[in-house]
Amino acid sequence: MKYIFFGTPRFAAIVLERLVNFGLIPEAVVCNPDEPVGRKKILTAPPVKILAEKHGIKVFQPEKLSEIKNELIKIGADVFVVAAYNKIISEEIINIPELKTIGVHPSLLPKYRGPSPIQTAILNGDKKTGVDLFLVDKEIDHGQILASVKCEISEKDNYETMEAKLAGLGAELLIENLPKYLSGKVRTAAQDHSKATLTKKFSTEDGKVDLEKDPVETVFNKIKALNPDPGVFTFVKTNPPAGGRREKRVKLLEANLKNGKLELLKVQPEGKKPMSYQDFLRGNR
Repeated sequence: MKYIFFGTPRFAAIVLERLVNFGLIPEAVVCNPDEPVGRKKILTAPPVKILAEKHGIKVFQPEKLSEIKNELIKIGADVFVVAAYNKIISEEIINIPELKTIGVHPSLLPKYRGPSPIQTAILNGDKKTGVDLFLVDKEIDHGQILASVKCEISEKDNYETMEAKLAGLGAELLIENLPKYLSGKVRTAAQDHSKATLTKKFSTEDGKVDLEKDPVETVFNKIKALNPDPGVFTFVKTNPPAGGRREKRVKLLEANLKNGKLELLKVQPEGKKPMSYQDFLRGNR
């Protein structure tokens, strides 16, 4: 089987690593270009590129997929596999392989289509989610379903733990179903488009909370869902050494919910390193 893997962030890298370790090595990977990261804007390779280069796999990083259309055709892949590529793929590219393109999506479609299915499930307090394999078409997460698996979301789970769980399950679905799909032994099922929900890309403002006014469940779910990106923050009134009061922006990194009460565990005051909430309280009255 010859395939090309499309993906960019950590979710995609986890899927790809499982496939490679199993012996399903792609002919090439396609990911987004390197981007400046952090305050110093250091040009950084995406996780999929780092992993591919480690295993000696050819990497394409086009701004537009049309730039590499001819190279993709020359490879002669049986199928394309897409996991969090983070760019729209045109029909022209989707239809290059004879067996088209399979997507790995971390929700049970048609629920939570779009860019943030994991975060949205946690924000909504869902107890279950899952992973689907589907046939990619010109609309977002819209195609026929090939395979599904369910997964529980525990109260201790956050975005990073669920990302790892769901990526691992997605890889297992591919390992189990790709050979069946190539031999024509997988039956597809249409999505119920009337039940579709579309998620959004979260912004910094979505992470703002008011610890005095917002429901504790909302704050707790945001801390679990929106860290590390875009992050969750609040403004805390403190007493400066010179006297008076001022507001300090504080990131909320970790918390527990016990008997209906929010227990902050780890925070990061603006301009400082992460610290325990107790250390923060000792330094700020």
